[in-house]
Amino acid sequence: MRFLAVLTTIDDEIRARALAMALVEQRLVACAQISRIESVYRWEGEVQQEPEYRLLLKTTEARYPELEHAISTLHPYETPAIVALPVEKAEAAFGDWIASETR
Repeated sequence: MRFLAVLTTIDDEIRARALAMALVEQRLVACAQISRIESVYRWEGEVQQEPEYRLLLKTTEARYPELEHAISTLHPYETPAIVALPVEKAEAAFGDWIASETR
């Protein structure tokens, strides 16, 4: 089974927690970690600098299509960042836990 680390960002802590809870409750992710970050980016021709919250989501490759759809549906941004990174190696028991929590 292949695992993914999926990243997205959102504008406030309450929304970050709500999104994390929804994704775990729907069993789309085994775990969601929330970190406060500062983002600098260009949007609509202007350079922006804003506080955001990054979610690191642990899931399986099989659940990714549903996860991407759920993030897109629940997310308040017009164009949310949704990036999936393959996990090359994971400790066996941890991988088993991700698999069992996303079934």
